[in-house]
Amino acid sequence: MSKKLHIVSFDIPYPPNYGGIIDVFYKIKELHKLGVEINLHTYICNHKTRQIELEKYCKKVTYYKRNKILSSIFSVLPYRIKSRINQKLNSNLKDLNSPILFEGLHTIYPLYKFNLKECYVRTHNVEHSYFYGLAKSEKNILKKMFFFLEGIKLKKFEKNLKKAKTIFTISPFEQKYFSKNFKNNTIYLPAFHEAKINSNNIKKGKFILYHGDLRVSDNVKACLFLINVYKNTSYKLVIATSVKENLIIEQVNKYKNISIKQIPTQQDLNELFKKAHVNTLFTYQKTGIKLKLLNTLYKGKFIIANDPLIEDTGLETTCEIANSKEEILKITETLFQKEFTDKEVEKRLKILEPFSPEIAAKKMIEIIFRQQ
Repeated sequence: MSKKLHIVSFDIPYPPNYGGIIDVFYKIKELHKLGVEINLHTYICNHKTRQIELEKYCKKVTYYKRNKILSSIFSVLPYRIKSRINQKLNSNLKDLNSPILFEGLHTIYPLYKFNLKECYVRTHNVEHSYFYGLAKSEKNILKKMFFFLEGIKLKKFEKNLKKAKTIFTISPFEQKYFSKNFKNNTIYLPAFHEAKINSNNIKKGKFILYHGDLRVSDNVKACLFLINVYKNTSYKLVIATSVKENLIIEQVNKYKNISIKQIPTQQDLNELFKKAHVNTLFTYQKTGIKLKLLNTLYKGKFIIANDPLIEDTGLETTCEIANSKEEILKITETLFQKEFTDKEVEKRLKILEPFSPEIAAKKMIEIIFRQQ
């Protein structure tokens, strides 16, 4: 019997250039490779357009408009859920006999609204904690209030996850939370990612790299901290982003040893990974697993990370841990005296074996289709 699966994604999962979308895209790719027939349901928003690439892996891709209207902010439902309510999507899902995988809490309105039978949810964060963290990092008072209220609404709405047959968590940290708070089955499945080592003959890079989505307030705060760390040093810091942020540009322009590089594609980022010697990954909020950590482990050389980013990921031994300016500078000095050897690569790949996308896909297939 053929394995048919409907996937509801919170955003168009191509190109896979940020956080959860990386997980969605490489999950689709692995499931397709293993013979699953995928019908993808996704939203058009943020000026994205239909992506032909997805048709290589999905039997059908259906796009829905996301209603990002101001009035949605004042709904009792979280904005990220309210803005994704679509009657056409509801109609397409409510009478299905095939299993449905909802990507993220913010896509589960049809599960909340209707008596859907074969439903599974992939959690990408403990969402209310994520938004409380955004509120803490945000300087704009209106945005701060919005993030905090959104967190309250998401916490209340989270109870609807009990309607899912299985919750697939993305990190050991999340697994602890969801298994404690929900009686329904929770299974930890490591994040899906490209899992492809950068072809890299450069054993010693020339600069420090920070990359991140500067639309996210936590990343802006981390970036400002790292600028302060390296601004009066002899080290060259490169900040890579696909989104311009005026506050960061203003700070970078003050220092000759710090620069910004635009990265429209993954290939642009890969080139920076090849040339960088140290990657700095820093966060002020402990949520799930940072997909950019996995990406950097496969593509980059040495990594300096702080505790909130690396704790409870299973990857603690792959990074140098530093939480203060003094610690970061001390470790940076040590790392620039070393080469990133083939032995380092072999050691890292051994640790990354449990994070194989193929193993995760096989486990997901076994759970979803075990009764078919």
